[in-house]
Amino acid sequence: MTFTIKAIDHIQIAAPKGSEDQARHFYVKILGFKEVEKPETLSKNGGVWFAYGSVQIHIGIEEPFVPAKKAHPAFEIQNLESLKQHLLNNNLNVIEDYNLLGANRFYSNDPFGNRMEFLEWKNA
Repeated sequence: MTFTIKAIDHIQIAAPKGSEDQARHFYVKILGFKEVEKPETLSKNGGVWFAYGSVQIHIGIEEPFVPAKKAHPAFEIQNLESLKQHLLNNNLNVIEDYNLLGANRFYSNDPFGNRMEFLEWKNA
């Protein structure tokens, strides 16, 4: 092979039409992402982009919209217990999962019902 995959550039998550403000509240106010300006040629499609360090999430509008119940992004977190409490304090669900050896993790959902995984490796 003559190519190399360097990194994941971004993750795209679908959301229903008109949901940009809900996405801003969740990703900026609750998770601490910063909004990233979309290129003018793509802004006409709706949706909104966010970044946290080198992690980018693109929220794309999809009609008809169906939330992703199995497929999901997984975020490696430092101080997972603090995030869990923060989500609970913001009335978000947390589903514990103990099936990944060597990791503490849980699942939650974005405002649109898309599954999200948050994990912290025990020996990291």
